[in-house]
Amino acid sequence: MEALGRQARESAARMAAASTAQKNSALLALARRLRESVAALTAANARDLAAAGALDAAMRDRLVLSEKVIATVAEGCEQLAAMPDPVGEISGLRRRPSGISVGQMRVPLGVFGMIYESRPNVTIEAASLAIKSGNACILRGGSEAIHSNLALAALVQAALQEAGLPAEAVQLVATTDRAAVGALITMPAHVDVIIPRGGKGLIERISAEARVPVIKHLDGNCHCYVDAEVEPELALRVVMNAKTQKYSPCNATESLLVHAEQAPDFLPRIGVLLAARGVEMRGCPRTLALLGPLPDARLAAASEADWSTEYLAPIISIKVVDSLDEAIAHINRYGSHHTDAILTTNHPNAMRFLREVDSASVMVNASTRFADGFEYGLGAEIGISTDKFHARGPVGLEGLTSLKWIVLGQGEVRG
Repeated sequence: MEALGRQARESAARMAAASTAQKNSALLALARRLRESVAALTAANARDLAAAGALDAAMRDRLVLSEKVIATVAEGCEQLAAMPDPVGEISGLRRRPSGISVGQMRVPLGVFGMIYESRPNVTIEAASLAIKSGNACILRGGSEAIHSNLALAALVQAALQEAGLPAEAVQLVATTDRAAVGALITMPAHVDVIIPRGGKGLIERISAEARVPVIKHLDGNCHCYVDAEVEPELALRVVMNAKTQKYSPCNATESLLVHAEQAPDFLPRIGVLLAARGVEMRGCPRTLALLGPLPDARLAAASEADWSTEYLAPIISIKVVDSLDEAIAHINRYGSHHTDAILTTNHPNAMRFLREVDSASVMVNASTRFADGFEYGLGAEIGISTDKFHARGPVGLEGLTSLKWIVLGQGEVRG
């Protein structure tokens, strides 16, 4: 780990000085190599899947490296190559009475360490963002994805070399020994920031033990709130997508709030749709009274813990609320400050929800599943941050850079 750290620090200096053309060339080479290597990558992934029998369904789903996933990350590389280079951008330049001009320049963070579970596509997302933002990175994927990650990292290093950049700018920790994680998060001389991406237990451990700054989110207890004034068909479509399009991501909706004026009509209709998909509904007493007559519905009384739970499974908590105020208060108390949506035709209510819900992404009339760097047009994301300092929400290029002050003068001296 010490050797990886030294190589990363040396490579970071070269990446910070790399031209935009070089970085874009590496990204396009990586996209090409990914598309050319579908067979080899899916074969490596098959080895990981064969050994993953003990994983639960959500984790196994995240482990799959399908042709579609490969195409998506390749497209992400091309999207990043087409985006403006943030490095070296000068903003806020203004002349001071002394004659000097003062502004800020965007610069790479340096070296980031990425610790993640299951999803091998994160290897490419992290590597491509590191390349475009002029950083070096050390990647430590989960042991369950080791063959997939090794195959992907080899393509990244080949693409870097093809573009004349140091292969060591992106390094994968090749061992599955957990001690490597302990070393990575306690190397402030070599690593500037740690980004954990995985289950709550992993992120809590990293946050407690790290000796370098951490960009993180603990869980994704996301909400959809159906307001008193709403287009019912839109609400049904959005809620079903937010909950059932995919159960395992952190931006899937886990809790549904419905205004009391809409509940008698909306809840039975959404209940039928959720029941047809096999989703268990854990509701408040008013919810259960409205859903009880439904045939084949899997119903249970919601406990206090349910309001705070990220299920990552076909389960949803449902509560009837009497006002927008109650909905906002419930989300801010029980949510994880990740992503929350209001479904409404009332513009003032929508604006209040945007202002007052304390989450990294807040949406109006759209599925929470859109809380994603690729969908936001960031090209890729390094993860979702629910922190309030430095980066919040999907962390893309700007989240991997910092600002430093610059001063332009013509011989001025301070009196």
